[in-house]
Formats: sequence, C-alpha cells, structure tokens
Amino acid sequence: MKFFKTPRILTLILFLVIHLPLLQAQGNRDFMRETGKIYVVIGVILIIFIGIVLNLIRLDRKLTKLEHQLNEEKNEQSH
Repeated sequence: MKFFKTPRILTLILFLVIHLPLLQAQGNRDFMRETGKIYVVIGVILIIFIGIVLNLIRLDRKLTKLEHQLNEEKNEQSH
C-alpha cells in the first residue's frame, strides 16, 4: 500500500509545481516567456531527458554484460 501512495503524492506535487505559475498568469499566454522562466523549464526537461538516456545506456551495457556471462556459462556447461 505504501508503494502506491508515493507516486500519487509526487504526481500531485508535480501537478502543482507545473500549474501554479500558469494559474498566476491569469490569461497571459506568454507568461513563461516574458518572465524568462521558459528557459528554466526547457533546461529541466533537457536534464531529465539526458538522465533518462544515460540511464538507458547504462542499463543496456549491464544487460549486454549479463547476456555475455550467461552465454559463456552455457558454453562451459555444454563442453
């Protein structure tokens, strides 16, 4: 049960962080651009994207290493 509570809380916090500045703008469509915060948002998105890509690359290397180890163990057992 605790596992399901954490993502809900994080989702709520993320929702509030994203939507509060937009609610404060009250109809001004270029609020993020005018205040210069759009560059912060783009920077955070880029950092998250780069982190995901690096994590996938690291995971791929680990999986490749494990696959090679399993293949070597199979070859040793067959001989």
